[in-house]
Amino acid sequence: MALEKVTQGDPDFDWDALALDGYSQEERSELSGKYEGTLNSVAEREVIEGTIVSLNKKEVVINIGSKSEGIIPTSEFRYNPDLKAGDTVDIFVETQEDKYGQLVISHRIARVHSAWKKVNDVLATGEIITGFVKCRTKGGLIVDVFGLEAFLPGSQIDVKPIRDYDMYVGKNMEFKVVKINQEFKNVVVSHKALIEAELEEQKKLIIAGLEKGQVLEGTVKNITSYGVFIDLGGVDGLVHITDLSWGRVNHPEEIVELDQKINVVILDFDDEKKRIALGLKQLESHPWDALDAELNIGDKVKGKVVVMADYGAFVEIAAGVEGLIHVSEMSWSQHLRSAQDFLKVGDEVEAVVLTLDREERKMSLGIKQLMPDPWEAIEGKYAVQTKHNAKVRNFTNFGVFVELEEGVDGLIHISDLSWQKKIKHPSEFCKVDDMMDVVVLEIDRESRRISLGHKQLEENPWDVFQSTFTEGSTHQGTIIENKDKSGIVSLPYGLEGICPARHMRKEDGSNAKIEETLDFVVIEFNKDARKIVVSHTRTFEEGDDSRPAPKGKGGANKGGGKSAAVSKVNQNTEKSTLGDLDALAALKEKMDGGK
Repeated sequence: MALEKVTQGDPDFDWDALALDGYSQEERSELSGKYEGTLNSVAEREVIEGTIVSLNKKEVVINIGSKSEGIIPTSEFRYNPDLKAGDTVDIFVETQEDKYGQLVISHRIARVHSAWKKVNDVLATGEIITGFVKCRTKGGLIVDVFGLEAFLPGSQIDVKPIRDYDMYVGKNMEFKVVKINQEFKNVVVSHKALIEAELEEQKKLIIAGLEKGQVLEGTVKNITSYGVFIDLGGVDGLVHITDLSWGRVNHPEEIVELDQKINVVILDFDDEKKRIALGLKQLESHPWDALDAELNIGDKVKGKVVVMADYGAFVEIAAGVEGLIHVSEMSWSQHLRSAQDFLKVGDEVEAVVLTLDREERKMSLGIKQLMPDPWEAIEGKYAVQTKHNAKVRNFTNFGVFVELEEGVDGLIHISDLSWQKKIKHPSEFCKVDDMMDVVVLEIDRESRRISLGHKQLEENPWDVFQSTFTEGSTHQGTIIENKDKSGIVSLPYGLEGICPARHMRKEDGSNAKIEETLDFVVIEFNKDARKIVVSHTRTFEEGDDSRPAPKGKGGANKGGGKSAAVSKVNQNTEKSTLGDLDALAALKEKMDGGK
């Protein structure tokens, strides 16, 4: 209280004269100078060295020569398990005093500051460094290098594919810095580069001692769809899928598995490109060499379909021994078909040996030979004039191909489809897969050809038409089109007649037009050519080349039983097709009865 009263309100009070510690002003200055000399001048935001005073599981105490000691979490030194008291480490001074008067320092930031300089130097020199694998990430591992987090791609861990990345986590490994991105502060390291450098020397020694035909032991390193990579102890070789087995191989995994040790033979190698071609099947004798010596053409064999193509099927009759069944040898049918219509992969088949070449190791087989040839007894089963039912297979401009049975096809010429209707293309008459009644007209066994007819199943209506459409008879018709300066006239029973232009003149002097229905006189009838020529003009005048229409011959407006019969049939017959000929048969019977 006395001191407070003395000091209050006195700005000139001399504190130095108040010696409470027993030291004089001179002594105090001397001691302060000595103390200040024991302290380092510490600047903030700089990297300096510090000495470890003590450490435990949670924190490390660091002396940097300042007024107070700094404390850093032990986790920042996880990369160095051998850390101990007395070691010197880099420290980054964040602030000399926080609000609690405590020194704030960081070892991690110090390492980051110095790490960038180090990694750039290492990238330039190619120096090998040691890093700590922190954890696994997508596509590789995260590695602590000089305090920086670097990326170790999975492809750069080892020269062989790595399937378990976790086995490297928590370990120290040696690396080479291979890439730095200054903009994004990214570092990429590689452990594989160290191994490759060592392997290059080994490869040179191994390849120098290789010889074609040499048998070596190797380990299956990688399996692809086209082959297997074999590690020969520092150098890789490829066994192509075609050199794995004498038989068919769909995928190499059917023959080998990863890490399997196998013997292989050297087929070829390239010193410059360091490529080595290996073989596995060459260690075994070719299956053709073990083929039964008694097997001959004509013998029956059994096998399994292993490959299908449009043109045929490959059948394996023994391991590595295949024969081709061409699609033409699968059926007696002459239709163009795919082999898949008869067989599929995996089918067990019996076949006949058609050709056998042991030197070229080729064999052709057939399965239709195990079935009777339908053409052997063709005359007995399909005799001329016999009637059958057939399936329409395909068309040509000149006719229809039909199938009587598997392997027996026949042709119906376009002229043998209909007596009456003029057909421009067979597709107008029928459709593919239609069933048609046919009659056998001719057989050529040697050429395997059968001529068939459809119209022959019915009586030729032109025999009836010959007595109905006699020259000079008159019939009603409709002009349906003009063609080649003539009119096409639709007549009864679906027939068509030709009316020359000069015969289309009507009695009033005008010409007949399309869709007009008029009377027409037959001026020409040709049964063989199935041709009828008519004239409208002849109904009202006669020319030099015409005769009077005979009475009772079917004129449109004349009496007589025959004319009435024609009119009745005309009413019940479709004009677009021949249709049912029962009406014509009835007409013929009535006419024969009149005679």
